[in-house]
Amino acid sequence: MRKEHKPYWLKRLIEKIGQTYVSRIIAPQLDHLGEFPKIYGPQYLLLFGEKIRIGNCLHMACDSDRKVRIQTWSHKGASASITIGNYCLISPGVRIMAERSITIGDSCMFGAGAYIADSDWHGLYNRTRPFRCSEPVVLKDNVWIGDGAKVCKGVTIGENSVVGAGAVVTKDVPDNVVVAGVPAKVVKKINPNRKMLTREFLFSDPAWLTDQENQLNKAFLANNSVFKWLKSLIFPTKLD
Repeated sequence: MRKEHKPYWLKRLIEKIGQTYVSRIIAPQLDHLGEFPKIYGPQYLLLFGEKIRIGNCLHMACDSDRKVRIQTWSHKGASASITIGNYCLISPGVRIMAERSITIGDSCMFGAGAYIADSDWHGLYNRTRPFRCSEPVVLKDNVWIGDGAKVCKGVTIGENSVVGAGAVVTKDVPDNVVVAGVPAKVVKKINPNRKMLTREFLFSDPAWLTDQENQLNKAFLANNSVFKWLKSLIFPTKLD
């Protein structure tokens, strides 16, 4: 589909239903969910375990064929934790799974299909018992994890650093670099003295941002109707 054919009122209704789902179904499953969360397709967000905390202005997209999964494992009287900071972006298909602890800073971004885990889940020589090899994972502020990238146990990724699409990070990444490849290696440096706009700037006034988005939708969808929307679904044309 080339255009959005839903009437404005219908799109707003769907958004309201989604917000209600987040507040009544998603939030109670978390130890903390900050203000102004925006989750598209919240019914496709899978949450398991305790000690999962998410900060303000979360922006998340989930699809039916690429569900987002955030999970902590508890065993032997101990429970893992996942902490996600403010202003973070999580794309479809992301998996964040902790046996010990995963700490994610503010303004971090995760491309579709990214995977972060603090455990190998089984040992090389004893594959009958899980949780044999685990070390905490830390992503500092403003880290960007590319599409399909993987961050392995014991890794710390420095502030502002970028992990390229498809990379596998097995060792610590310093601040202000771009890493890529398998295993990931530094391929570029980021100038720390150059002004950088982060997602914190984008959400400096989240209420105003939400209002502006609603106004734009109202303007662009003003001429849409239920009939046109249903017609585009059943009999789409090149103009749709």
